Amino acid sequence: MQRLQAYKYELMPNGEQQRDMRRFSGACRFVFNKALALQKANHEAGETFIGYVAMAKRLTAWRHGLETPWLKDAPVHPLQHALKDLERAYKNFFGKRADFPRFKKKGVSETFRYPDAKQFKIDQVNRRIFLPKLGWLRYRNSRDVLGVARNITISQSCGKWFASIQTEREVTASVPTATTAIGIDVGIARFATLSDATYLAPLNSFKKHQQRLARYQRRMSRKVRFSSNWKKAKARVQRIHTGIANARKDFLHKATTAISKNHALVCIEDLQVRNMSKSSKGNREQPGRMVKQKSGLNRSILDQGWGEFRRQLDYKVLWNGGVLLAVPPHNTSRTCPCCGHISKDNRCTQAQFRCVDCGYTNNADVVGAINVLERGYRLLACGEPVQSGRSVKQEPTEVIQAIAA
Repeated sequence: MQRLQAYKYELMPNGEQQRDMRRFSGACRFVFNKALALQKANHEAGETFIGYVAMAKRLTAWRHGLETPWLKDAPVHPLQHALKDLERAYKNFFGKRADFPRFKKKGVSETFRYPDAKQFKIDQVNRRIFLPKLGWLRYRNSRDVLGVARNITISQSCGKWFASIQTEREVTASVPTATTAIGIDVGIARFATLSDATYLAPLNSFKKHQQRLARYQRRMSRKVRFSSNWKKAKARVQRIHTGIANARKDFLHKATTAISKNHALVCIEDLQVRNMSKSSKGNREQPGRMVKQKSGLNRSILDQGWGEFRRQLDYKVLWNGGVLLAVPPHNTSRTCPCCGHISKDNRCTQAQFRCVDCGYTNNADVVGAINVLERGYRLLACGEPVQSGRSVKQEPTEVIQAIAA
Protein backbone atom coordinates (compact mmCIF):
# COMPACT_ATOMS: atom_id res chain seq x y z
CA MET A 1 0.00 0.00 0.00
CA GLN A 2 1.31 3.43 -0.92
CA ARG A 3 1.29 5.96 1.92
CA LEU A 4 1.62 9.72 1.56
CA GLN A 5 2.65 11.45 4.77
CA ALA A 6 3.87 14.92 5.68
CA TYR A 7 6.47 15.84 8.30
CA LYS A 8 6.44 19.39 9.62
CA TYR A 9 9.48 21.05 11.20
CA GLU A 10 10.23 24.49 12.58
CA LEU A 11 12.91 26.33 10.64
CA MET A 12 15.63 28.46 12.22
CA PRO A 13 16.56 30.94 9.45
CA ASN A 14 18.80 33.97 9.84
CA GLY A 15 17.62 37.50 9.18
CA GLU A 16 18.50 37.51 5.50
CA GLN A 17 16.78 34.20 4.89
CA GLN A 18 13.63 35.43 6.63
CA ARG A 19 13.52 38.50 4.40
CA ASP A 20 14.00 36.34 1.31
CA MET A 21 11.22 33.97 2.34
CA ARG A 22 8.85 36.88 2.87
CA ARG A 23 9.76 38.18 -0.59
CA PHE A 24 9.26 34.77 -2.19
CA SER A 25 5.85 34.26 -0.58
CA GLY A 26 4.86 37.78 -1.64
CA ALA A 27 5.94 37.05 -5.21
CA CYS A 28 3.81 33.88 -5.27
CA ARG A 29 0.86 35.82 -3.89
CA PHE A 30 1.35 38.51 -6.56
CA VAL A 31 1.43 35.92 -9.36
CA PHE A 32 -1.69 34.20 -8.03
CA ASN A 33 -3.64 37.47 -7.76
CA LYS A 34 -2.46 38.75 -11.14
CA ALA A 35 -3.43 35.48 -12.84
CA LEU A 36 -6.82 35.49 -11.09
CA ALA A 37 -7.49 39.09 -12.23
CA LEU A 38 -6.50 38.09 -15.75
CA GLN A 39 -8.85 35.11 -15.69
CA LYS A 40 -11.73 37.31 -14.51
CA ALA A 41 -11.09 39.92 -17.19
CA ASN A 42 -10.80 37.17 -19.78
CA HIS A 43 -14.16 35.72 -18.71
CA GLU A 44 -15.88 39.11 -18.82
CA ALA A 45 -14.60 39.56 -22.37
CA GLY A 46 -16.26 36.30 -23.36
CA GLU A 47 -13.01 34.38 -23.92
CA THR A 48 -12.31 30.80 -22.88
CA PHE A 49 -10.46 29.76 -19.75
CA ILE A 50 -6.68 30.23 -19.88
CA GLY A 51 -4.92 26.95 -19.13
CA TYR A 52 -1.77 26.46 -17.13
CA VAL A 53 0.55 26.21 -20.14
CA ALA A 54 -0.64 29.51 -21.63
CA MET A 55 -0.53 31.16 -18.19
CA ALA A 56 3.04 29.92 -17.62
CA LYS A 57 4.10 31.68 -20.82
CA ARG A 58 2.62 34.88 -19.44
CA LEU A 59 4.60 34.30 -16.23
CA THR A 60 7.80 34.20 -18.29
CA ALA A 61 6.86 37.55 -19.83
CA TRP A 62 6.15 39.01 -16.38
CA ARG A 63 9.53 37.87 -15.05
CA HIS A 64 11.38 39.47 -17.99
CA GLY A 65 9.15 42.54 -18.32
CA LEU A 66 9.94 46.08 -17.25
CA GLU A 67 6.99 46.37 -14.82
CA THR A 68 7.83 43.41 -12.57
CA PRO A 69 11.55 42.65 -12.93
CA TRP A 70 11.74 41.73 -9.23
CA LEU A 71 9.95 38.45 -9.99
CA LYS A 72 13.26 37.15 -11.35
CA ASP A 73 14.69 37.29 -7.82
CA ALA A 74 12.22 34.60 -6.69
CA PRO A 75 12.68 30.92 -7.67
CA VAL A 76 10.60 30.07 -10.71
CA HIS A 77 9.18 26.73 -9.53
CA PRO A 78 7.17 28.16 -6.59
CA LEU A 79 5.79 30.84 -8.96
CA GLN A 80 4.71 28.16 -11.43
CA HIS A 81 3.13 26.18 -8.64
CA ALA A 82 1.07 29.25 -7.67
CA LEU A 83 -0.47 29.08 -11.15
CA LYS A 84 -1.19 25.39 -10.64
CA ASP A 85 -2.90 26.24 -7.34
CA LEU A 86 -5.13 28.70 -9.18
CA GLU A 87 -6.02 26.15 -11.84
CA ARG A 88 -6.84 23.58 -9.14
CA ALA A 89 -9.02 26.15 -7.38
CA TYR A 90 -10.98 26.70 -10.59
CA LYS A 91 -11.41 22.94 -11.07
CA ASN A 92 -12.70 22.59 -7.52
CA PHE A 93 -15.14 25.43 -8.15
CA PHE A 94 -16.40 23.92 -11.41
CA GLY A 95 -16.68 20.55 -9.67
CA LYS A 96 -18.76 22.18 -6.88
CA ARG A 97 -16.20 21.21 -4.26
CA ALA A 98 -15.23 24.77 -3.22
CA ASP A 99 -16.21 28.41 -3.60
CA PHE A 100 -14.95 30.69 -6.35
CA PRO A 101 -11.22 31.54 -6.00
CA ARG A 102 -10.53 34.72 -4.06
CA PHE A 103 -7.60 37.11 -4.06
CA LYS A 104 -4.95 36.41 -1.46
CA LYS A 105 -4.32 39.00 1.22
CA LYS A 106 -0.92 39.93 2.57
CA GLY A 107 -0.15 38.43 5.96
CA VAL A 108 -2.96 35.84 5.86
CA SER A 109 -1.20 32.92 4.16
CA GLU A 110 2.53 33.41 3.70
CA THR A 111 3.53 30.21 1.94
CA PHE A 112 5.28 28.84 -1.13
CA ARG A 113 6.17 25.37 -2.36
CA TYR A 114 9.01 23.61 -4.16
CA PRO A 115 7.06 20.91 -6.04
CA ASP A 116 9.97 18.68 -7.12
CA ALA A 117 12.39 16.72 -4.95
CA LYS A 118 15.26 17.69 -7.27
CA GLN A 119 14.93 21.30 -6.09
CA PHE A 120 15.86 20.74 -2.43
CA LYS A 121 18.13 18.62 -0.23
CA ILE A 122 17.56 17.24 3.27
CA ASP A 123 20.50 16.62 5.59
CA GLN A 124 18.94 14.98 8.64
CA VAL A 125 22.26 14.21 10.29
CA ASN A 126 23.22 17.88 10.45
CA ARG A 127 19.59 19.05 10.77
CA ARG A 128 19.52 21.32 7.76
CA ILE A 129 17.60 21.76 4.49
CA PHE A 130 18.89 23.26 1.25
CA LEU A 131 16.46 25.40 -0.76
CA PRO A 132 17.16 27.26 -4.04
CA LYS A 133 18.07 30.92 -3.57
CA LEU A 134 17.94 30.44 0.21
CA GLY A 135 20.86 28.11 0.84
CA TRP A 136 21.11 25.80 3.84
CA LEU A 137 18.53 26.40 6.60
CA ARG A 138 18.71 24.90 10.08
CA TYR A 139 15.60 23.15 11.42
CA ARG A 140 14.46 21.39 14.58
CA ASN A 141 14.69 17.70 13.75
CA SER A 142 11.96 16.40 16.05
CA ARG A 143 11.63 13.07 14.17
CA ASP A 144 13.09 11.25 11.19
CA VAL A 145 11.65 11.61 7.70
CA LEU A 146 10.39 8.23 6.47
CA GLY A 147 10.03 7.56 2.77
CA VAL A 148 11.06 9.42 -0.36
CA ALA A 149 10.57 13.20 -0.23
CA ARG A 150 8.28 14.50 -2.99
CA ASN A 151 7.83 18.21 -2.26
CA ILE A 152 8.39 20.76 0.45
CA THR A 153 6.14 23.64 1.54
CA ILE A 154 7.46 26.67 3.43
CA SER A 155 4.92 28.53 5.56
CA GLN A 156 4.82 31.17 8.26
CA SER A 157 2.68 31.05 11.40
CA CYS A 158 2.82 33.38 14.37
CA GLY A 159 6.15 34.83 13.29
CA LYS A 160 7.79 31.42 12.87
CA TRP A 161 8.69 29.62 9.66
CA PHE A 162 7.95 25.93 9.09
CA ALA A 163 8.86 23.35 6.47
CA SER A 164 6.36 20.61 5.61
CA ILE A 165 7.96 17.70 3.74
CA GLN A 166 5.60 15.35 1.93
CA THR A 167 6.93 11.82 1.53
CA GLU A 168 5.85 8.67 -0.24
CA ARG A 169 6.62 5.10 0.78
CA GLU A 170 5.35 1.55 0.38
CA VAL A 171 3.93 -0.12 3.49
CA THR A 172 2.26 -3.46 3.98
CA ALA A 173 -1.50 -3.37 4.41
CA SER A 174 -2.26 -3.55 8.12
CA VAL A 175 -4.65 -6.06 9.64
CA PRO A 176 -6.41 -4.65 12.72
CA THR A 177 -5.45 -6.19 16.04
CA ALA A 178 -8.73 -5.00 17.56
CA THR A 179 -11.95 -6.89 16.84
CA THR A 180 -14.54 -4.44 18.14
CA ALA A 181 -16.86 -2.01 16.37
CA ILE A 182 -17.89 1.37 17.70
CA GLY A 183 -20.38 4.08 16.84
CA ILE A 184 -19.59 7.73 17.55
CA ASP A 185 -22.02 10.58 18.17
CA VAL A 186 -20.35 14.00 18.31
CA GLY A 187 -21.78 16.89 20.27
CA ILE A 188 -21.00 19.98 22.30
CA ALA A 189 -21.71 18.97 25.91
CA ARG A 190 -19.86 15.74 25.14
CA PHE A 191 -17.33 15.95 22.37
CA ALA A 192 -17.69 12.30 21.32
CA THR A 193 -20.00 9.70 22.84
CA LEU A 194 -19.26 6.05 21.99
CA SER A 195 -21.81 3.30 21.65
CA ASP A 196 -20.28 1.48 24.65
CA ALA A 197 -21.50 4.40 26.84
CA THR A 198 -18.05 5.95 27.25
CA TYR A 199 -17.41 9.49 26.11
CA LEU A 200 -14.72 12.10 25.59
CA ALA A 201 -15.13 15.40 27.42
CA PRO A 202 -14.77 18.49 25.19
CA LEU A 203 -11.59 20.53 25.34
CA ASN A 204 -13.22 23.88 24.43
CA SER A 205 -9.85 25.46 23.73
CA PHE A 206 -11.36 28.63 22.24
CA LYS A 207 -13.88 29.05 25.04
CA LYS A 208 -11.13 28.88 27.67
CA HIS A 209 -9.19 31.74 26.07
CA GLN A 210 -12.11 33.73 24.64
CA GLN A 211 -12.08 36.51 27.24
CA ARG A 212 -8.31 36.89 27.16
CA LEU A 213 -8.37 36.95 23.36
CA ALA A 214 -11.08 39.62 23.33
CA ARG A 215 -9.08 41.74 25.76
CA TYR A 216 -5.98 41.72 23.56
CA GLN A 217 -8.07 42.32 20.46
CA ARG A 218 -9.53 45.46 22.07
CA ARG A 219 -6.03 46.65 22.92
CA MET A 220 -4.99 46.05 19.33
CA SER A 221 -7.98 48.02 17.99
CA ARG A 222 -6.92 51.11 19.99
CA LYS A 223 -3.46 51.20 18.43
CA VAL A 224 -2.57 53.18 15.30
CA ARG A 225 -2.78 50.76 12.41
CA PHE A 226 0.61 49.41 11.21
CA SER A 227 2.48 51.20 14.00
CA SER A 228 5.09 49.41 16.12
CA ASN A 229 2.71 49.04 19.06
CA TRP A 230 0.00 47.76 16.71
CA LYS A 231 2.35 45.11 15.37
CA LYS A 232 3.26 44.03 18.91
CA ALA A 233 -0.41 43.78 19.86
CA LYS A 234 -1.12 41.81 16.69
CA ALA A 235 1.68 39.38 17.54
CA ARG A 236 0.09 38.76 20.96
CA VAL A 237 -3.26 38.02 19.35
CA GLN A 238 -1.60 35.65 16.89
CA ARG A 239 0.14 33.80 19.72
CA ILE A 240 -3.19 33.24 21.46
CA HIS A 241 -4.79 31.96 18.25
CA THR A 242 -1.82 29.65 17.67
CA GLY A 243 -2.05 28.26 21.20
CA ILE A 244 -5.77 27.59 20.77
CA ALA A 245 -5.22 25.81 17.45
CA ASN A 246 -2.29 23.74 18.76
CA ALA A 247 -4.24 22.61 21.84
CA ARG A 248 -7.21 21.57 19.69
CA LYS A 249 -4.95 19.75 17.23
CA ASP A 250 -3.18 17.87 20.02
CA PHE A 251 -6.50 16.84 21.58
CA LEU A 252 -7.89 15.58 18.26
CA HIS A 253 -4.74 13.64 17.39
CA LYS A 254 -4.75 11.81 20.74
CA ALA A 255 -8.47 11.04 20.50
CA THR A 256 -8.39 9.76 16.93
CA THR A 257 -5.24 7.70 17.55
CA ALA A 258 -6.82 5.92 20.51
CA ILE A 259 -10.07 5.22 18.63
CA SER A 260 -8.38 3.96 15.46
CA LYS A 261 -6.09 1.58 17.39
CA ASN A 262 -8.77 0.10 19.64
CA HIS A 263 -11.56 -0.54 17.09
CA ALA A 264 -11.66 -2.31 13.72
CA LEU A 265 -14.92 -0.70 12.58
CA VAL A 266 -15.68 2.96 13.30
CA CYS A 267 -19.04 4.45 12.37
CA ILE A 268 -19.62 8.20 12.42
CA GLU A 269 -22.31 10.61 11.29
CA ASP A 270 -21.97 12.17 7.86
CA LEU A 271 -22.35 15.73 9.17
CA GLN A 272 -22.22 18.80 6.92
CA VAL A 273 -20.41 21.07 9.36
CA ARG A 274 -20.30 24.01 6.94
CA ASN A 275 -24.08 24.03 6.61
CA MET A 276 -24.60 23.49 10.33
CA SER A 277 -22.43 26.49 11.23
CA LYS A 278 -23.93 28.98 8.76
CA SER A 279 -25.02 32.35 10.11
CA SER A 280 -28.74 33.05 10.58
CA LYS A 281 -28.33 36.82 10.20
CA GLY A 282 -30.39 37.00 6.99
CA ASN A 283 -30.89 40.30 5.17
CA ARG A 284 -33.00 43.45 5.43
CA GLU A 285 -35.99 41.90 3.67
CA GLN A 286 -35.86 38.67 5.64
CA PRO A 287 -33.93 39.21 8.90
CA GLY A 288 -32.90 36.14 10.84
CA ARG A 289 -34.27 34.98 14.19
CA MET A 290 -32.28 34.30 17.36
CA VAL A 291 -29.11 35.47 15.63
CA LYS A 292 -27.10 35.82 18.84
CA GLN A 293 -28.01 32.34 20.07
CA LYS A 294 -27.20 30.80 16.68
CA SER A 295 -23.89 32.66 16.64
CA GLY A 296 -22.97 31.12 20.00
CA LEU A 297 -23.96 27.68 18.75
CA ASN A 298 -21.85 28.11 15.61
CA ARG A 299 -18.90 29.16 17.74
CA SER A 300 -19.26 26.06 19.91
CA ILE A 301 -19.55 23.77 16.87
CA LEU A 302 -16.42 25.17 15.26
CA ASP A 303 -14.56 25.04 18.58
CA GLN A 304 -15.00 21.24 18.70
CA GLY A 305 -13.30 20.61 15.35
CA TRP A 306 -15.72 17.98 14.02
CA GLY A 307 -14.42 18.25 10.46
CA GLU A 308 -10.79 17.74 11.51
CA PHE A 309 -11.89 14.88 13.78
CA ARG A 310 -13.39 13.03 10.82
CA ARG A 311 -10.44 13.83 8.55
CA GLN A 312 -7.96 12.36 11.02
CA LEU A 313 -10.12 9.29 11.61
CA ASP A 314 -10.34 8.78 7.86
CA TYR A 315 -6.63 8.10 7.34
CA LYS A 316 -5.73 6.73 10.79
CA VAL A 317 -8.36 4.00 10.65
CA LEU A 318 -7.06 3.14 7.16
CA TRP A 319 -3.46 3.00 8.40
CA ASN A 320 -4.46 0.58 11.16
CA GLY A 321 -6.34 -1.68 8.73
CA GLY A 322 -9.84 -0.80 9.92
CA VAL A 323 -12.97 0.49 8.20
CA LEU A 324 -14.54 3.91 8.61
CA LEU A 325 -18.21 4.29 7.68
CA ALA A 326 -20.09 7.60 7.45
CA VAL A 327 -23.83 7.06 7.88
CA PRO A 328 -26.79 9.46 7.46
CA PRO A 329 -27.30 11.44 10.68
CA HIS A 330 -31.08 11.90 10.42
CA ASN A 331 -33.04 11.03 13.59
CA THR A 332 -30.17 9.18 15.24
CA SER A 333 -31.08 10.75 18.60
CA ARG A 334 -34.85 10.34 18.12
CA THR A 335 -34.93 6.64 17.19
CA CYS A 336 -35.38 4.07 19.92
CA PRO A 337 -32.67 1.39 19.63
CA CYS A 338 -34.95 -1.10 21.40
CA CYS A 339 -38.20 -0.90 19.38
CA GLY A 340 -37.25 1.40 16.48
CA HIS A 341 -39.93 4.00 17.23
CA ILE A 342 -39.07 7.47 15.81
CA SER A 343 -40.48 10.57 17.49
CA LYS A 344 -39.22 13.95 18.59
CA ASP A 345 -40.98 13.33 21.92
CA ASN A 346 -38.53 10.50 22.64
CA ARG A 347 -35.90 13.07 23.53
CA CYS A 348 -37.22 14.62 26.71
CA THR A 349 -34.27 16.96 27.22
CA GLN A 350 -30.97 17.62 25.55
CA ALA A 351 -29.35 14.77 27.50
CA GLN A 352 -32.22 12.39 28.35
CA PHE A 353 -33.89 9.88 26.02
CA ARG A 354 -37.14 8.12 26.91
CA CYS A 355 -39.09 6.18 24.29
CA VAL A 356 -42.80 7.08 24.37
CA ASP A 357 -43.66 3.66 22.93
CA CYS A 358 -41.69 1.09 24.94
CA GLY A 359 -40.32 3.22 27.79
CA TYR A 360 -36.62 2.60 27.04
CA THR A 361 -34.42 5.21 28.77
CA ASN A 362 -30.80 6.16 28.28
CA ASN A 363 -28.56 9.11 27.61
CA ALA A 364 -29.52 10.77 24.32
CA ASP A 365 -25.94 10.83 23.06
CA VAL A 366 -25.47 7.14 23.85
CA VAL A 367 -28.68 6.36 21.96
CA GLY A 368 -27.38 8.36 19.00
CA ALA A 369 -24.08 6.44 19.02
CA ILE A 370 -25.91 3.08 19.20
CA ASN A 371 -28.08 4.04 16.22
CA VAL A 372 -25.01 5.19 14.29
CA LEU A 373 -23.39 1.80 14.87
CA GLU A 374 -26.57 -0.04 13.78
CA ARG A 375 -26.71 1.99 10.57
CA GLY A 376 -23.06 1.17 9.98
CA TYR A 377 -23.81 -2.55 10.31
CA ARG A 378 -26.62 -2.24 7.76
CA LEU A 379 -24.37 -0.31 5.39
CA LEU A 380 -21.62 -2.90 5.81
CA ALA A 381 -24.02 -5.78 5.17
CA CYS A 382 -25.28 -4.20 1.94
CA GLY A 383 -21.71 -3.73 0.64
CA GLU A 384 -22.34 -0.19 -0.57
CA PRO A 385 -19.50 2.34 -1.13
CA VAL A 386 -18.65 4.35 1.97
CA GLN A 387 -17.85 8.03 2.38
CA SER A 388 -14.20 7.60 3.38
CA GLY A 389 -12.91 6.84 -0.11
CA ARG A 390 -12.62 3.06 0.41
CA SER A 391 -15.56 0.76 -0.33
CA VAL A 392 -16.45 -2.24 1.77
CA LYS A 393 -15.80 -4.46 -1.25
CA GLN A 394 -12.16 -3.32 -1.21
CA GLU A 395 -11.54 -4.35 2.40
CA PRO A 396 -9.36 -7.40 3.20
CA THR A 397 -11.15 -10.59 4.16
CA GLU A 398 -9.37 -10.61 7.51
CA VAL A 399 -10.89 -7.22 8.38
CA ILE A 400 -14.41 -8.39 7.65
CA GLN A 401 -13.87 -11.54 9.72
CA ALA A 402 -12.45 -9.46 12.57
CA ILE A 403 -15.45 -7.13 12.48
CA ALA A 404 -17.90 -10.04 12.39
CA ALA A 405 -16.22 -11.54 15.43
